[in-house]
Amino acid sequence: MESIIEQLNANLKIVYRQSLDADKKLDELQQQGHGKFKALFPADAGFDFEAKRFKPYVLDVAADVESLSSGEFTEQKLKSTVLKLQQILQLLATFK
Repeated sequence: MESIIEQLNANLKIVYRQSLDADKKLDELQQQGHGKFKALFPADAGFDFEAKRFKPYVLDVAADVESLSSGEFTEQKLKSTVLKLQQILQLLATFK
């Protein structure tokens, strides 16, 4: 289990750096009058909130990983966390 948590944390570090760049790009697009959207992910994506930037989503996944490492490890929680991380990675890939 510890190696799973380590791998999730390693991926989170990558996603966090990419999300900062993507959020900056989103800010630039919004200043140009683009980016007229309500949220980055649809309501059924597994997140409990809506945000126009990546950082809140990354922080949500980081909180999930933290709860997994602090003893709240369940298979369902792990699946949910991995799915969220995967969705963020896929969307970030479109910003490259």
